[in-house]
Amino acid sequence: MLGAILTQNTNWRNVESAINNLKKKNLLKPAQLNRISIGELKSLIRPAGFYNIKSDRVKIFVKYLCEQYKGDIGRVKKRETVSLRNEILGIKGIGPETCDSILLYALEKPVFVVDAYTKRVFSRHNIVDEDATYDEIQSVFEKNLNRDVKLFNEYHALIVQLAKDKCKNRKPVCETCPLFCIEE
Repeated sequence: MLGAILTQNTNWRNVESAINNLKKKNLLKPAQLNRISIGELKSLIRPAGFYNIKSDRVKIFVKYLCEQYKGDIGRVKKRETVSLRNEILGIKGIGPETCDSILLYALEKPVFVVDAYTKRVFSRHNIVDEDATYDEIQSVFEKNLNRDVKLFNEYHALIVQLAKDKCKNRKPVCETCPLFCIEE
């Protein structure tokens, strides 16, 4: 959950560094994060960038977990997906991609995560419109794939890898794209 918040507008390597800082201080549980000062949190998550904004978002999210679920992730996991998603989306600083990442990766809920990679790959292959909304893109996947946590997790990972290797933002390598070969 923490990773989903910290990865906003940065790369995963920077997030790993911030999480390692928290891990070294034994601060990965909601109750522990709820107790530390905002200043200490800022210094620990600094490698993730935008640490002033992200520290506030982490504190707000952790406060929510502690107040609503007594910091017990198991209690959160028992919640029904749609109402839990609406609840998490109501938290300041949590948008659809962050929310769905929390649901899929941390809470093991079958929700497809849409990111910039997903939109780029599938709009270039005319599967979704370039101006499609998050919900419209997510709907394409959720209507056409079995609602399965492992499937969604793996599918998203493959999309990310494809986008990094072939469907690059600048200078895509279309001639060796496995999806391009399928279209022919």
